[in-house]
Amino acid sequence: MVLVLGVSAGASGARAVLTHSDQPHLPPVDRIRLPRRAGGSVDEAVLAAIRRLRVAALARDECVTATAVTCRSEVHADAIRAALGRSEVGIVDEPLAQLRYLRFTGLLPASGTVILYDLGCSGLTITHADCRTDTILASRRSTVLSGDGYDALLRWQLARGGVLADARTSRAHRESLSRTRVVTATDTDTGGRAVVTRSDLAELCEAGLHHSASFVRQVIEETGVRPDALVPLGGCSRNPTLREDLAQLIGLPIVYDPEPDYVSARGAVLLAAQRPPARLRMRRLYAGATLATRDSQRPGRRKLLAAVAVTATLGGAVAGLLGTDGTTARPPERGTAPTTAQLTDGSLHYKQN
Repeated sequence: MVLVLGVSAGASGARAVLTHSDQPHLPPVDRIRLPRRAGGSVDEAVLAAIRRLRVAALARDECVTATAVTCRSEVHADAIRAALGRSEVGIVDEPLAQLRYLRFTGLLPASGTVILYDLGCSGLTITHADCRTDTILASRRSTVLSGDGYDALLRWQLARGGVLADARTSRAHRESLSRTRVVTATDTDTGGRAVVTRSDLAELCEAGLHHSASFVRQVIEETGVRPDALVPLGGCSRNPTLREDLAQLIGLPIVYDPEPDYVSARGAVLLAAQRPPARLRMRRLYAGATLATRDSQRPGRRKLLAAVAVTATLGGAVAGLLGTDGTTARPPERGTAPTTAQLTDGSLHYKQN
């Protein structure tokens, strides 16, 4: 059997999945979650995850035939690429891996657009993406709402109840509230106890969720395209109350994978099996471009060439008339250059000169 390795890199560290190339949705052969060491770099956690799972594969008398790593930013991508050196590891834009896995599982609509709502430990990334062409229409990031912020709010709530907790303990309690409705926290020094419910956490995060909802609406207004669904991603999205509140605030259907924090790594597995190039970037819609409506028909190549030919003929005729008039055509005024057409993926877009 062919084993492939998918790794997702983020501010919190790395998550990696080792599985068979044709079974990325099934329980993996092995997986690992490596938190980022205090003062450590992103590439450090990624390299450690790759080494450990390659050793795990050798212990099974198998080897990893391909590896892909997802990155959210070019800064992380450059750091990982420098650390890997000449290693044959593909580096992929994270939203592309997420869309690829969601499409594989059948959760992604065949057409239209979706909002990827990726809530990680260091912040929230909103990506409006076209499902058919894997193109980013718009993307924004905010640090107002984050997993670390959730943890800090929970520590504050526990401190009010007389229980002091460090960052690791508060994160464990917050993750527990994704699985159960009530958590009892204990202060190891004083023996004090405090009870926190899932509703308590929802109230603490209410302001941040409202901010994120307005953030999503801004992205939708920017693109001018109504999305078909919202996809919560990241470990924080495991909390069912958060997903319910999002659905109410934003008014979009929720597309949810049971392991939202491993969607990126599983998408990397699918891309690794295809042997991606050293760097695989996702296409982005340039500023000013517009999407065709879903019901509109794209012009065929012959019609498009005919339109260009007609335009050229008319242009020549106008130039001839100007020449016979004895008038001299003036150069265009500054700032009034005509727009030029670009053919991208079979559709015609216009770009200002």
